[in-house]
Amino acid sequence: MTNTQRRFRTAYHLDRPEDGLDGLVVREEEVPEPGPHEVLVRVRAASLNRRDLMILDGTYPVPAAPGVVPLSDGAGEVVAVGEGVRRAQVGDRVAVTYFRRWIDGPMTLPLVGEQYGASLDGMLTDYQVVDEESVVRIPAHLSFEEAATLPCAAVLAWSALTTGPRPMAAGDDVLVVGAGAVALFGVQFAAALGGRVIVVASGEEKAERLRELGAAHVIDRQLTPEWQGTVGELTGGRGVALVLEAVGAPSIAKSVQSVGFNGQISVTGAFPSDGVLIDPDVINGRFFSLQRLAVGNRAAFEQMNAALAEHGIHPVIDRVFAFDEALTAYRHLRESGPFGKVVLTVD
Repeated sequence: MTNTQRRFRTAYHLDRPEDGLDGLVVREEEVPEPGPHEVLVRVRAASLNRRDLMILDGTYPVPAAPGVVPLSDGAGEVVAVGEGVRRAQVGDRVAVTYFRRWIDGPMTLPLVGEQYGASLDGMLTDYQVVDEESVVRIPAHLSFEEAATLPCAAVLAWSALTTGPRPMAAGDDVLVVGAGAVALFGVQFAAALGGRVIVVASGEEKAERLRELGAAHVIDRQLTPEWQGTVGELTGGRGVALVLEAVGAPSIAKSVQSVGFNGQISVTGAFPSDGVLIDPDVINGRFFSLQRLAVGNRAAFEQMNAALAEHGIHPVIDRVFAFDEALTAYRHLRESGPFGKVVLTVD
């Protein structure tokens, strides 16, 4: 193991999950030493997800461990390695996967519970030890702030488009429902993979920015609440090959009405039902696959990084906060409806 050159770290801890933001405290403590098959990452940037708000609210399926360091998403440099490490070396620029050991293949229940920032210490700190199986080298053209946006939202969008019974192909019509972080990555990826991208969002300002990201058509859901009809018109009545559904229960029925024969609907994220019930008759006469995704595995992350590098894609960042502004960043994510990711830079 190499020397870390730092004895103490600064870390946020969620000591009292039931108190929300008031339960977050900052502590100075010794920098952890990597054990066998572990690496020590000097965290340079971290980012927030809607999941992190759900953890504070107690509505996330995996509860926070008392005293956990929050946030799944972060990027930085490897500064020390433990015995037997082969996947990383000192100096590597890396991001950390959402799940500790989901390397490839389908998700299993034991893997679900090993999540950084929930059951395991996450990235809201300047130094963190992680399993070597969790590190992924980041594309050279991305800053640490950009790379810190990738582990959750980007991998989820990539998996939604490229996995399942009917992954997208060049020339496909792809519908993206929503304009949150996952949806924005979905627009960028689908356009880069050769799809014709239709987006359902709200507001002309968002529409213009979505077109800049690669959307061919943007339907304003406020002006066209029955937008599934417009999707049908844009596709000549065929419907789309794939739907990236990033809103949830309120729009699922319309997504079903928008997907074509033997198409696929990928539902992303953990969404409350809000009391919405889906009429079973919507499904009658329609033939499609529906999958609900939990981010994605490390293999998908690495494939996505290759695509990011090939196409020169840069993540959309709404705002960057300083490390000591973490509570303000949480409030910004909850209250402002950001367009793109909310990021913390760690000096």
